Amino acid sequence: MTRMRAMVASLWIVTAAGVLWTNASAQVPAAGIIRGRVDVRRPVAQLERRPAVNEIGMGMPRDPSDVMRSVVYLESAPAAAFADAEPQRARMDQRNETFVPHVLAITVGTTVDFPNSDHTYHNVFSLRGPKPFDLGRYAAGNSRSVRFDRPGIVRVFCEIHSHMSAFILVFSHRYFAVTGADGRYQIGRVPPGRYTLVAWNEGSIRESRQIVMSDDQGVVEADFLIR
Repeated sequence: MTRMRAMVASLWIVTAAGVLWTNASAQVPAAGIIRGRVDVRRPVAQLERRPAVNEIGMGMPRDPSDVMRSVVYLESAPAAAFADAEPQRARMDQRNETFVPHVLAITVGTTVDFPNSDHTYHNVFSLRGPKPFDLGRYAAGNSRSVRFDRPGIVRVFCEIHSHMSAFILVFSHRYFAVTGADGRYQIGRVPPGRYTLVAWNEGSIRESRQIVMSDDQGVVEADFLIR
């Protein structure tokens, strides 16, 4: 009889655990993907670069592929969004008197390293926005860093080289993506809901549209055209 009672108790525990697991699984909302392409058709301004002495006669035009990259993001985070628990780290290099990448998207709390991979001094700074800073002059092979603790758009410059500039977009959520060289992007793990999807490119140029992610919809396609 004791053995029978033990078996019944074990069976009840397993059944109860299964019910709890089923209920917990049912409470987890489905997540989908937003993907598409940003077609940028506006001309890219070519900034004049002051050549070094050993580069006179050697043209180094601005690479249009990097400045054509866009950032696509949800204007408001889903209710289920939460900040990343682990501290994040990113990198914006300085090569050939250019910031690489030209556009960087990060979450609040991320520390960005600014290594100097050139053969000259650089002085990285930002005057306005959510994080004004000035890293001072530092030589090749050195790196300095900044932690971005507020959302917003940070315009980055070099005090020594006026033709150098870049953008850092700081988000309070993780629902964003930088387009690839082909203009394509993908934002994953998006809960069901209605959202405003925004495509940003080089400064204040923005395009937006309303999208709906339903419970049974795995993928939402959204393309943008920026002129």
